[in-house]
Amino acid sequence: MPHAPQHADVATAELDSALRGGPFHVALRAAIAARGLPLQRVQHHLSRHGVKVGVTSLSYWQQGARRPQRPESLRAVRALEEILELPEESLIRLLVESGEGPSGLRPAARSYRSLVEASGVLDQLLAELDCPPDGGLHTLGHHERLRIGARRELAERESHHIVRAHRDGIDRFVAVHHGDQGAVPERMRVHALENCRTGRVRWHRDTGVLAAELLFDTGLMAGETFLFRYGVEDGTADASREYVRGFDSPGGQYALQVCFDAAALPVRCHRFAQHSAAAPRSGRQDLALSGRHRSVHLVEPRVRPGYLGISWDWE
Repeated sequence: MPHAPQHADVATAELDSALRGGPFHVALRAAIAARGLPLQRVQHHLSRHGVKVGVTSLSYWQQGARRPQRPESLRAVRALEEILELPEESLIRLLVESGEGPSGLRPAARSYRSLVEASGVLDQLLAELDCPPDGGLHTLGHHERLRIGARRELAERESHHIVRAHRDGIDRFVAVHHGDQGAVPERMRVHALENCRTGRVRWHRDTGVLAAELLFDTGLMAGETFLFRYGVEDGTADASREYVRGFDSPGGQYALQVCFDAAALPVRCHRFAQHSAAAPRSGRQDLALSGRHRSVHLVEPRVRPGYLGISWDWE
């Protein structure tokens, strides 16, 4: 078919233009056309992602007759970005910028794509600290506590680790902190709080990534357990809207607590999970803000590879 390549080029050009300028329904229609998928196939792919959307709704969305509003519909939009091979947050961004999305919808302050893009930076920082990919420690428990300040910023993060060495001679841990948008890592401070002391610290300004050595007083033997605690004083970035923790391998218990200043309370909070950086979020669960302590939390008894996090809306 001599005209097929030309038709594909036109469809791709139309998609690129629609993703840049919108509106949402035009971009969605262009993406579906560029991939050559009938709506029944799109619906099938969505169901494999655990999202139920009718063919009629998809048709209305791409015609502009209706727009995604409910949480399930927004999950579908994020899944569509992956199914249709679109840049992450591209469709969500069009919903926000056009005012078509619900008032509580905001793009992630730090998208999963930025986490992936920062991975090359992290590899560089770890190499500077002579840290191998396998640090020799297996996590039995990891409890994190975040404090969100009066300016809605991530003011500080404290981590309490329970680990077991799986080879002899392990005498340190490299902590990684990824600041929110606008973070200034050279102004952050790392505090060794228990059973460790701070060693070398490296950072990358453009991505807001900081890596710090936490040195133990003795080398651990294989099978030996160890507890240590450290904190990162941040407060350098714009308003924080979520916190995400990634796991490369199965591990023990993980707990995350987010505490808010009395002068800056969110209107809603929820937990979520994600199998990979490219996968849609799943396992969404609303979290009620505790009264006196103004905090929310999640607990995962045994973590699996992927991401866990808590996000919140300010409005």
